[in-house]
Amino acid sequence: MDKSIRILIFSFFSLFSLGALAVAIYQPYQTENVNDSNLNLFESEEEFSSSESTIPISEELPEISGLPKIKGRLEKDVYEDHLLAAEENGVGLIDNEWELYQLLTDEVLVEVNKGSGYRVESLTYSHPYVTQHSKKVLEEIGQMYEVLAGEGNFFTVSSVTRTMGQQKNLKKRNRNATAGNSSHSYGVSFDISYIRFNGVRNFDQKAQKHLETVLNHFQKTNKIYVIKERKQSCYHITVR
Repeated sequence: MDKSIRILIFSFFSLFSLGALAVAIYQPYQTENVNDSNLNLFESEEEFSSSESTIPISEELPEISGLPKIKGRLEKDVYEDHLLAAEENGVGLIDNEWELYQLLTDEVLVEVNKGSGYRVESLTYSHPYVTQHSKKVLEEIGQMYEVLAGEGNFFTVSSVTRTMGQQKNLKKRNRNATAGNSSHSYGVSFDISYIRFNGVRNFDQKAQKHLETVLNHFQKTNKIYVIKERKQSCYHITVR
């Protein structure tokens, strides 16, 4: 046999042997990587599924400033309790803009704009002013929400104090608005949207659950009354 042919055959078998050896070494490594990838994918899907399906509407609050942990669902307080609390703790019915700004000048009402865990959006039928105590409670709600939702997260306050004139105008445009006296006209009520978080309008189930957890705590500790207004996509809150 020609010498060059023998060298070619020998080279072919040598390359074939090296290829077989490489496959034998690589295949277990490849199988292991594929199994790890499948496991990681499964764990990620399981974690996502768990986060969406097992978080209760009202979780236990973390230990914050020694406050007790409270369980249970957010309840719907009757509107008569909101109105009674507004009459007892508010500044009296605010009839018009002049009365509103007089209360502001006298520092009976103070401005709310933004703080830890909350922002007040641009308002059309209300003014961003509440009593000093109501602002304190709103800020506590915001701080506790940020603890649960994570630093930098915030909810949106969609309505605050309305004069009687504004309430009447709102009733003309929105048949769901309260007829007669509204707790919003006493400086102790505000609405928090449950479809707007971090400045984005969408349905964030996890953020909503965090918010309900906090509101549940303040409701159970007799600091606020709450009504979940589904048609307005907000929680109507009156500070007690």
